Amino acid sequence: MHELKLELIKAFSYNKSGKLKSKRQIDTVFKAGKSFKVFPIKVFYLIDEGEKCLQCGVGVSSRFFKNAVDRNRIKRLLREAYRTEQQSLHDFLNNKQKQLNVFLLFIDKSLPEYPSMKTKMKICINRLIKEMNEADFKNT
Repeated sequence: MHELKLELIKAFSYNKSGKLKSKRQIDTVFKAGKSFKVFPIKVFYLIDEGEKCLQCGVGVSSRFFKNAVDRNRIKRLLREAYRTEQQSLHDFLNNKQKQLNVFLLFIDKSLPEYPSMKTKMKICINRLIKEMNEADFKNT
């Protein structure tokens, strides 16, 4: 029973190794990666061969949200929605032996609610899996 709890905790964690923080990696994702929109989230991603690893970063424009309090709240909501929905993406990457860097950018001008953010995040992750499947199909 205790081992099951530990596995669930690991499945829903968003720890330091899962965060995309390096300026160089973020720049690479923006320049060499691909993107798509699921309003109000714009997803930038870069698929690499190699060790199975998933890193994700979040951002909000200070252009639309002048107060840091609002930006931080939106980033918290993005991270929480990602954390709870990431398991299917982890499973997919483990099967394919791929590395994925993702950056989630909030592009709306109004403050979001958590339930809508969570449903949009689920759509984003499913679309990421679909795009990676298509990329695999084209490479074969």
